[in-house]
Amino acid sequence: MPLNLACKPAVLCTFLCLTVSLLSVVKAEDPYRFFDWNVTYGFIYPLGVRQQGILINGQFPGPDIHSVTNDNLIINVYNSLDEPFLLSWNGIQQRRNSYEDGVFGTTCPIPPGKNFTYILQVKDQIGSFYYFPSLGFHKAAGGFGGIRILSRPRIPVPFDDPAGDYTILIGDWYMSNHTKLKAILDSGRKLPFPDGILINGRGRGGYSLTVEQGKTYRLRISNVGLQNSLNFRIQNHKMKLVEVEGTHTLQTTYSSLDVHVGQSYSVLFTADQPGQDYYIVVTSRFTAPVVLNTTGILHYSNSAGPVSGPFPGGPTTQIDWSLNQARSIRTNLTASGPRPNPQGSYHYGMINTTRTIIVANSAGQVNGKQRYGVNSVSFIAPDTPMKLADYFKIQGVFKENSISDRPYGGGLYLDTSVLTLPYRAFVEIVFQNNEDIVQSWHLDGYSFFVVGMDGGQWTTASRNQYNLRDGVSRCTIQVYPKAWTAIYIPLDNVGMWNLRTEFWARQYLGQQFYLRVYTDSTSLRDEYPIPKNALLCGRASGRHTRPL
Repeated sequence: MPLNLACKPAVLCTFLCLTVSLLSVVKAEDPYRFFDWNVTYGFIYPLGVRQQGILINGQFPGPDIHSVTNDNLIINVYNSLDEPFLLSWNGIQQRRNSYEDGVFGTTCPIPPGKNFTYILQVKDQIGSFYYFPSLGFHKAAGGFGGIRILSRPRIPVPFDDPAGDYTILIGDWYMSNHTKLKAILDSGRKLPFPDGILINGRGRGGYSLTVEQGKTYRLRISNVGLQNSLNFRIQNHKMKLVEVEGTHTLQTTYSSLDVHVGQSYSVLFTADQPGQDYYIVVTSRFTAPVVLNTTGILHYSNSAGPVSGPFPGGPTTQIDWSLNQARSIRTNLTASGPRPNPQGSYHYGMINTTRTIIVANSAGQVNGKQRYGVNSVSFIAPDTPMKLADYFKIQGVFKENSISDRPYGGGLYLDTSVLTLPYRAFVEIVFQNNEDIVQSWHLDGYSFFVVGMDGGQWTTASRNQYNLRDGVSRCTIQVYPKAWTAIYIPLDNVGMWNLRTEFWARQYLGQQFYLRVYTDSTSLRDEYPIPKNALLCGRASGRHTRPL
């Protein structure tokens, strides 16, 4: 969409300078797409009760970002809130450029009444992702939207173009203001159970999708909620999975799909039923005895009547059902990804791992308040983003390896947890979940190969059941209760990268840390320099970046 910055000449001047300067670090032939966003508060009524939401250009949810592999996205964000604000880009890898990641460990918040221009490149990526506000508990007020990255025209896609391509944002939702929820957490208490589920910002019966009989459509489904795994289904229709977070998958057909918090899936479905209306259903998983649910409407253009009767049931507490479905999601080895070569041409299973990291989540009390942690460390944000402290060599902001690479069984304690790993290492990470809830983990800056998951405790013998051939490559993965999940990651992206739970109250209260992928090299081939327009805060305030 074109920029309209006539009312902000200073912003426009800075913006144009940034655009020109960007040519020094990205290929000039890659297209540019420009976005101008104003972030405001506004009243919304998703569950029938008025509450304060976060809007982008007056929209809830925010506008979709449509792009093509290697596009440069220039996104000018003006913060009209009364508090600092940041957007992060779930699944966008920010190749060599963690400064733009939009989490506090890498990026200073946008002050109220100010703007910041994100300069992103969707380098060597395709697929379905989303953006969201990363500070505080803003995510509970909105500010999220879909991201789609299409393949370049000369790259084959393993299915025909659909008749329509739609973003479906699902998630659990509170009717309370995000400031009230944050205050509950700050006081050391747990949040109550969510009040409902939204489909594209609407409650029960509020969302509808019109289709033509006989045609096939693509749905890009993302769980942008705060804690719960959700099951998605369409009455009397089958869904064919075709893509997961940037990877074309084996085209397996499902009657319903578990979408864990933070995850994104693309499915195809054909409007092959008699002409009438059908339920779109989303229900919570693993929350019994209370099960949240909501419905939308799939409306045939030749519909003879509305939906009637109860909506179709789905799985509720069945972990084995979900685990088996997860194991069935595999990479289509012969399909092209963002490049013309087949996705299976990278043989991850033939590479020796250089290090094993075991990540164990835990809950407990610190100083009489509820906290959550990883390997006994509950993360606390410093006064300066760690990436800026690293760049400017500011002492005392964080310590390298302030978190162990495996659990040692001690009680929770507070620290700014950073684990340094060498560039180009090939690492095995095991997520061990000894709690009674489903965990969902996300790693910024990377896609990783899911090689195994099972119940019980992981041991070295668990490697015997690894999928070393066609495990799906993605950026967010679930870990079932009293179970483990293992991934392989080639550390080919220098930077400071957030590894976090997507259970947002837990993330806010410490269940996260940062991977510092480091090299001594100063080459642009390994990492871009700090952006010329980087906001500087904390102990980095007043330090110059580079001359314009």
